Amino acid sequence: MAYLNPGAGAAREGRQAAAQTDMPAVTTTAAAGANPTKAEFDKVVTDLTAARSAINGLLAKLRAAGVIAS
Repeated sequence: MAYLNPGAGAAREGRQAAAQTDMPAVTTTAAAGANPTKAEFDKVVTDLTAARSAINGLLAKLRAAGVIAS
């Protein structure tokens, strides 16, 4: 399918955002028992925080490049 607005496409051509760092390796493993320990839960929270930061960074860069709306 052809791009319907070539003028807007030309305005974005060649614009690259800064590189996004990779998300760190996941630190969690399966819980040993039926209920996770506090340490296991804290690892899940840490991993979720890292994932959220990576996703938000990517979204901010896509918005800055004009790929997605603000």
